[in-house]
Amino acid sequence: MNIRTLLIEKAIAAMVAAGLPEDTNPAVTQSTRPQFGDYQINGAMGAAKKLKSNPRELAQKIIDNLDLADIAEKTEIAGPGFINIHLKPAFLSTSLKAANEDEKLAVAPHATAQKVVVDYSSPNLAKEMHVGHLRSTIIGDAVVRALEFRGDDVVRQNHMGDWGTQFGMLIAHLEDQIKQGVDLESVALADLETFYRDAKKRFDDEEGFADKARDYVVKLQGGDAHCEKLWKLFIATSVKHSEEVYKRLNVTLTQDDIMAESAYNSELANIIALLKDKDIAVESEGAQVVFLDELANKDGEPSVFIVQKSGGGFLYATTDLAACDYRSNKLGADRILIFVDARQSLHFNQVELTARKAGLLRDETSYEFCPFGTMMGEDGKPFKTRTGGTVKLADLLEESITRAAAKLAERESDLSDEERSEIARKVGIGAVKYADLSKHRTSDYIFNWDTMLSFEGATAPYLQYAYTRVRSIFRKSGIDAASLIADVAINEPQEKALALKLLQLEEVLDLMISEATPHVLCGYLYELASLYMTFYEACPVLKEGVEPSVRDSRLVLCNLVAKTLKTGLDLLGIEVMEQM
Repeated sequence: MNIRTLLIEKAIAAMVAAGLPEDTNPAVTQSTRPQFGDYQINGAMGAAKKLKSNPRELAQKIIDNLDLADIAEKTEIAGPGFINIHLKPAFLSTSLKAANEDEKLAVAPHATAQKVVVDYSSPNLAKEMHVGHLRSTIIGDAVVRALEFRGDDVVRQNHMGDWGTQFGMLIAHLEDQIKQGVDLESVALADLETFYRDAKKRFDDEEGFADKARDYVVKLQGGDAHCEKLWKLFIATSVKHSEEVYKRLNVTLTQDDIMAESAYNSELANIIALLKDKDIAVESEGAQVVFLDELANKDGEPSVFIVQKSGGGFLYATTDLAACDYRSNKLGADRILIFVDARQSLHFNQVELTARKAGLLRDETSYEFCPFGTMMGEDGKPFKTRTGGTVKLADLLEESITRAAAKLAERESDLSDEERSEIARKVGIGAVKYADLSKHRTSDYIFNWDTMLSFEGATAPYLQYAYTRVRSIFRKSGIDAASLIADVAINEPQEKALALKLLQLEEVLDLMISEATPHVLCGYLYELASLYMTFYEACPVLKEGVEPSVRDSRLVLCNLVAKTLKTGLDLLGIEVMEQM
């Protein structure tokens, strides 16, 4: 259930009945303080300004036509024309019961499911995944999970970099390694970074190697069987590295989701021909270039978008245009979401403008570039190793698990070593993910081990621990949460505050999905856990003397908190545990 959407529908009907235009914005928001009600309709002031009328009088007309008999116990005008809505405890109770009895917590599927293509992670297969791939991978995956939860048809696209000049260098080096009898799995690609550095050193220093590498690029692009065999061997091993990271990181990408750059090779010449036929691309110094007046600089010079090099070679630009055509025209996407570093903003603006001019993107397809900021070290610079090198993502995750194990070892527990190890894995991975996802997507953030692994504040360990605390209540009570059916009585302010928060999950998911911002879900889960702690202190559940009906009512609230925390954390790709 989405209470806000329901109130928007009711408010629009009341405004139309009061003589306002149908497109009047009701401006329905959650109230910031209990004394202002639970929700507010703030649209009267904006409408009154347009009509040059009295906002309080207009607000009264809206209230006179507002049908909230089954929803609100009181509506009132406040200030210059705010309409405060106080929801009925009976409405909250019925809604909570429905949520408790539904496996998806009464979060309804979208009325009209959309086909959404989500481009995320996209590592370069010439190297191992590093911390720079973390944000694209986990932000994209959280949004994908939320879209599917709401019933959209999601197509994951892992646009891996598996083509280009560097692969001639790599397969030439790989060929020599194989000739020397080096075992591919255990030595040659056991460390992709070392393999790449060795190949690059040979390219820079070894006589004849660079020429051989360039020759291999031409052969590879021309379909040479030997080069293609070596390339596929390298790609297969590189993909295996990525899949191991995905599994550890608990993201939903699989090999079936790979739609790498090479997948579009057969279409690139056609893309260039189309751009030339439509006079969108013109020759400039031997290259094919699109000049975009829409992105002109302050001197009025158009933005230069090269789509084919002077030697005939294709670029990322060409591949991205082909991807637009495939996703919009062939897959029929309603939305395309692309999670890439903010520094590529200009490139994707150029891609969209060019693609729309050429018909590679239909008007009906929304093309949404979703940039993200940078993970920074304590020094305020992009996160690096102590020696200034790139931090491998696999190493970062392993260190987090090790640090989580050390933290857990400080806590008293009767858990076995195997159980502790599993919990450390969930806490360590969850800590890294939540620390990132809880920041606004477009923001840079400082990476700090102590903060992210803390059991206090807005962290994954705090939320995971909150979940285990709720679950422990049912172990103590001996009551099976799954079979608990009881009416929820909303009598105390802490009960109402918790009930309202529980019923706002769908609102949060809608905002997260529309803006591709997982931090709103992170914030919601932290607020829910905090409200639960306040509720638990003020409203005894298992204390002696508590009436069975009151106990069961509060146990339903506890159960819904646990289910909502688990569901929300799962949508973020973070696992919970029954004990810590």
